[in-house]
Formats: sequence, C-alpha cells, structure tokens
Amino acid sequence: MIPHDYHIHTLFSCDSQATMTEMCRAALECGIPEIGFSDHFDLMPEDQCYDFFQADAWWEALQHCRDNFQDLLTIRAGIELGEPHRFQDAVHVLLDNYPWDYSLGSLHWVGSMNIFDPLYFEQPEERGYKDYFREMAKMVAEADFDILAHIDIIKRYGFDTYGSYDPHSFEDEIRTILRMCAERGLGLEINTVTLRRPVSQASPAEVVLRWFREEGGRWVTLGSDAHLPEHVGFGLEQAMDAIKSVGYSNLACFEARQPRPLPFSRC
Repeated sequence: MIPHDYHIHTLFSCDSQATMTEMCRAALECGIPEIGFSDHFDLMPEDQCYDFFQADAWWEALQHCRDNFQDLLTIRAGIELGEPHRFQDAVHVLLDNYPWDYSLGSLHWVGSMNIFDPLYFEQPEERGYKDYFREMAKMVAEADFDILAHIDIIKRYGFDTYGSYDPHSFEDEIRTILRMCAERGLGLEINTVTLRRPVSQASPAEVVLRWFREEGGRWVTLGSDAHLPEHVGFGLEQAMDAIKSVGYSNLACFEARQPRPLPFSRC
C-alpha cells in the first residue's frame, strides 16, 4: 500500500485543470488512504502562476472534499511555496491565516532565470547546477516551510541539454542543504515527477536519501507531483523501496505542521 501522496495539484494551480474531487477519486482507485493537496503559491511576477492562487476558494473546495470523502480518505492541507525566502512577509501571512498541515519549500527560479526555461541551460553545466543548489541553500536557511520539495528538480530539463545527471558531482552542495534540513527538523520529499521524464530518476535519487540519513535527516515524505488524475501515486512504490533501502523504517506524516512517524510495518 502507498501510505500517502503529499504533492498533488488541482485547478487552483495555473498548470492543472483537475478538480480536487477528481484527484480524490484517483487516490481511492490507487488504494491510497491519505493525500495532500499542495497547489502553487508563486509570487515571482514573471512566473506563469504569479498571484494565481485563491486561498479562500481553495479552502472551501478542500472542506467540500473532506465532507464528501471523510470515511474513505484523509485529506491534508498543503501548499507549495515558490521561492519562500524571497517573499517572506507574504508567506508568513498565508501560513498564519489558515490551518495548514504542511508547506512545501520549492525552488523554480535562480535570480531572474526560471529553471524550466531552456535559456537557463545555455550556461556551463557546473555553473547551472551549482548556482541552483546555492540558491536552494539560501532558501533552506531563511524560509519558513516544513518539507523541501524535489531537491534536484533542475535535472528535469537539465538532462535535455547536459545529459545524464550524477548527484555525486554536486555532493558538497547537496550535503550542505541536507544538513541544514536535518538541523531544522525539516522533511525531505522524494518526488516522482522526474520518473515520468527522460532523466528517469526520482527527485532525489536513492544516494541523496542516503546522504540525508547520514546528515541526521529524520523525516521523508512521498509526492507524485500529479497535475492529472492518472498521475496520482505514480512511482511511489519505487520511492518507498528507495527509502527503505537506505535504512529508514518509517515515513513522515504531517498534521498541523507537525511531523509524526508512520512505520512501514503499518503500511
């Protein structure tokens, strides 16, 4: 059984047309007992989802699903915070005004460049990746969030230009980020959207999960990054195998922004 899927988008994100109800039904069809909606909250003016998220309407839709699926599915309230270190005042207002279960810290912009823009990858590979990880380290050090999302999502399109991605090439930068997450008690998400891409590697790969454990990281969550119902739960069995293989005996579940362990023996 897949215990949860904590990274699901709906039509409250500009890049999805799926309703919450459709995503709930998809989770039930996969036998997933707990999901978390985590739509985009993006405040970079150049971002396609800039100022798209409507919190009150989102919460109304969430409560409707909780009422309709209350005996079948646990539904967590999550939010994906884009570049939260750059918009700390707005992030604090959003987090303080609603009863979130968790927030994802997400990095899509390095300076004025979007990492999904092919122009970003016109620079040398070492600079492109290292600049990304340095910006992420700044985000982890400064921002208020609970779970670091898709730590190396940059490889999703970096692969198209640079070819195969090896996290060992950036071990020092990645370990710095993982160490800060561990020290702050933050969770690390294993995100499977990149398994659906030519890079064919979860974000992060198994070796990075091992580094997180070595650096003292305790909390790991699962996320499909689904924007379509058919992607709910995608690849999460493989992600669970990776988590177990590096020595973790439980996942992290979040409620009211507090993690608790879910032993694999109960999954």
